[in-house]
Amino acid sequence: MKSTYSLFIGGEWKESVSKRWMNVIDPATEEVIAQVPDAVAEDIALAVNAAEKVQPEWGNTVASERSKILLEAAHLMRQRIDKLAKILTSEEGKPLAEARGEIAYAASFLEWFSEEAKRIYGDLVPSSSASKRILVIKRPVGISAAITPWNFPAAMITRKLGPALAAGCTMIVKPSELTPLTALEMASIFEEAGLPKGVLSVVVGSDASQLGEAIMSDFRVRKISFTGSTEVGKILMRQAADTMKRISLELGGHAPFIVFPDADLDAAVENAVLCKMRGMGETCVSANRFYVHQDILEQFVKKMVEKMSQMKVGNGLQEGISVGPLIEPAAVEKVERHVQNAVQKGARLWLGGKPLENTTGYFYPPTVLSEVKEDMLIMQEETFGPVAAITSFATEEEVIARANDSRYGLAAYFFTRDVGRLFRMAEQLEYGIMGANDGMPSTAQAPFGGVKESGLGREGSKYGIEEYLDIKYLSVGL
Repeated sequence: MKSTYSLFIGGEWKESVSKRWMNVIDPATEEVIAQVPDAVAEDIALAVNAAEKVQPEWGNTVASERSKILLEAAHLMRQRIDKLAKILTSEEGKPLAEARGEIAYAASFLEWFSEEAKRIYGDLVPSSSASKRILVIKRPVGISAAITPWNFPAAMITRKLGPALAAGCTMIVKPSELTPLTALEMASIFEEAGLPKGVLSVVVGSDASQLGEAIMSDFRVRKISFTGSTEVGKILMRQAADTMKRISLELGGHAPFIVFPDADLDAAVENAVLCKMRGMGETCVSANRFYVHQDILEQFVKKMVEKMSQMKVGNGLQEGISVGPLIEPAAVEKVERHVQNAVQKGARLWLGGKPLENTTGYFYPPTVLSEVKEDMLIMQEETFGPVAAITSFATEEEVIARANDSRYGLAAYFFTRDVGRLFRMAEQLEYGIMGANDGMPSTAQAPFGGVKESGLGREGSKYGIEEYLDIKYLSVGL
């Protein structure tokens, strides 16, 4: 890993107009691991200028050429998986095995959309007149921008960049200032893969709101894709209205995990731990609220405690570590506040429950709570940490109502061997992503996105590329 990086603007590696630099911190050691230029609004403008120049040519490139570049970038990512994983772990914290998994997952979006680039089809619509023909064609939206989070610094870029490039759109990526290194490494990969200059820029800075406003206020940027908090998503949606940008939002979640008495209990527990502890619980689809039928509650809790007590906490670069640090001190403080609020209101603490003492880094151990109530913070807000909050339920109707009693609607999970119940749950739960006997449903070929205040639009799958295409129709007089 390099000690200093440059911004990637218009196909060139540059310092920021500001001439300032910012530090990248390893959350496991609290040490500075690299420095990157601290971009400002003028850097965004340079990136948009470069994209504007090349957009017409890139938008008219034949699909097979765009496909070839995406496929080569995916190949290079897989070829360098160990290097990229170490950089990702160093700046984000997740264990090395998970980081490798994320790089492979990120590459899968490039591979998927390399294929979808060749399947952008139009239509011939029957006309109401014998002297006319109606053609429907799809064209790239134009310059697009991706604002991505720190928790998946590779995959959240490719899930947006893949369809944008496949559709013929140029893109400016603004990664999180907490995890910029992976994004800049990926820019280098696309440069090597043969992407024309100006098609991709990666711009990162400490003032995220300034950079976001520069993107949103520029009319030339026609499409925005954002992954992050609901609060920021609402701000971007308001800003998008001024220039009528197309916008996709993948926002916060508060996922219920429901276990019925007929479920395979061991499978449910195994999936619960995977779903809860992936990325230390710092994912938008992590299980937050565990609803377990009252007949099996005690067994479930004991099995969860047994599984989670075996998870080793430490620096993700070390062998055998399954729980890395949280991203920053504020993340630890939020988890601590949620746990303490629950305990004070009567929740039973089985495991963990306080930050690790006398250690360097932002660590919080796996924690299990039972007897949680709906008025506790942990049942109302997204915790984003390694805490399993468990409560009981009695009937199917009750648990559906409680699971849906949230302004969020991103992901939900339920475990049952009753086929009829499976379909009832799928139809009645108000969530965009559902795992039925599956705690890890995310994949490149499936449409990822939420309902209610968890966002708009879908990423991945055949639907993902539609977000970057305009539909036009042509009426031809014969």
